Amino acid sequence: MSIKYFEAPDVKNLVNEIADCLDFFHIVPQFVFCYRSKGSTSRRTIARIHGLGKIWQEALNLPPSYVIEVISERYDRLSETDREKTIIHELLHIPHGFAGGFRPHKGYIDHETVERLHRMLLKQRAARKASF
Repeated sequence: MSIKYFEAPDVKNLVNEIADCLDFFHIVPQFVFCYRSKGSTSRRTIARIHGLGKIWQEALNLPPSYVIEVISERYDRLSETDREKTIIHELLHIPHGFAGGFRPHKGYIDHETVERLHRMLLKQRAARKASF
């Protein structure tokens, strides 16, 4: 069975909210696209991020862009909390230059960082609700 891809507006809304709440100013929301895949045979991957490399940007005359792909068979079964943490993890791969490259896990992405940012997200949401 081949992998099929579908736009994921629910994931896109979550990406936009997280980037806004966590002040990820380096992320350009209109150039982060979100897709859900079905039919992946990967065993442990929940989501992955793809960047448009420099050579493709030049060749196609396009700005730097990223695609967050959530693997339906795993992502859709997660709790809301784990979905949020998964998206935070993927967004952390986007470097401050937003140029199409990636940050590695080592030195940038770990469980503690994701947990800390998730707590910040929850606090921001609560503060926004209280102000309405």
